[in-house]
Amino acid sequence: MQFFILIRRRVEALSPEEFEPWFPPEQERVREMYAEGFVRQIWRRGDMPGAVMLVEAADEAEVRAKLQTLPMLAANLLELVAVTPLEPYPAFGPRA
Repeated sequence: MQFFILIRRRVEALSPEEFEPWFPPEQERVREMYAEGFVRQIWRRGDMPGAVMLVEAADEAEVRAKLQTLPMLAANLLELVAVTPLEPYPAFGPRA
């Protein structure tokens, strides 16, 4: 099952410079999750600091558990704004 994930960086927690040391371990963990097949796609948000992800997992509990392995989320530097389960768009299926 696929899920839409919306994450916001807690810019009120640290200055932009203080976030810098967090980026390499965060990026490495995202690469690992991509290699594992959990992260399918990821984008930087254009409206504010943060990310949008398309992930694959059995259920929401698995999604939340895996996301907690992100160093910045575990350190409460990110806010998990949305975890939305996705369903197939019916117009692309067979017509009755």
